[in-house]
Amino acid sequence: MKALIFAAGLGSRLRPLTDTTPKALIPIGGKPMLEHVILKLKASGFNELVINIHHHGQQIIDYLQSNNNFGLNIHISDERDQLLDTGGGIKHARQFLDGDEPFLVHNADILSNVDLKQLYEYHLRPHGNLGAAPRYLCGSVATLLVSQRETSRYLLFDKENRLHGWQNRETGEVKSPSPNFRPSMYNGYAFSGIHVISPEIFEWMDKWEGKFSIINFYLAICAKANIQAYPMDNLQLLDIGKPEALVKAEEWLKQNTP
Repeated sequence: MKALIFAAGLGSRLRPLTDTTPKALIPIGGKPMLEHVILKLKASGFNELVINIHHHGQQIIDYLQSNNNFGLNIHISDERDQLLDTGGGIKHARQFLDGDEPFLVHNADILSNVDLKQLYEYHLRPHGNLGAAPRYLCGSVATLLVSQRETSRYLLFDKENRLHGWQNRETGEVKSPSPNFRPSMYNGYAFSGIHVISPEIFEWMDKWEGKFSIINFYLAICAKANIQAYPMDNLQLLDIGKPEALVKAEEWLKQNTP
């Protein structure tokens, strides 16, 4: 099974720690963030990984080599010339991810209690009452791990857990390809930064170039492509983007590591 780890971020909110170290190598509980994600993926059955790099990228390459790639087949998707955001980063890694099987995408700065293999297997099943829908709608192009945690920005899904739009509840901004879209008719979920994607995604990306957000991309195609939610009621998720989150992450690891 394949997975892509986003490790190219600048880590601006973690300065000065990230002035000389890539965010993915900032330690938590004695191990870099990146190692925690790699080991979780490995334990879940993922044996081929792609890791994108940008800020202090050579340090990540050296770290992987010093640990013999943790016994996995690891490819580097090099974005040192230009940081491509989440959507552009996925497209840039196409040479490693294209093929006959879906791949999982995971941010390097996230800790969670999700069963990644279960999420992957959920993506493989058909979802939704699509009736006589065209063939291209009958499988999920992507399955997004979401929850009802409190945030300002929500992805909006119908009763079949299919994506229809996005809303910022603080500013009132709404995005959707659907005409006369009414957010109140949909279920709002917060995205986790973890998703499973079918390789057909690359066909939808043909006209998208350079740097772009995967969420904006999903919103642009969701009227024609089935972008599915995987809601998790008991999701425990830590986004380690700020210095205070490092302390919380240390405590989280103590409580959740056997």
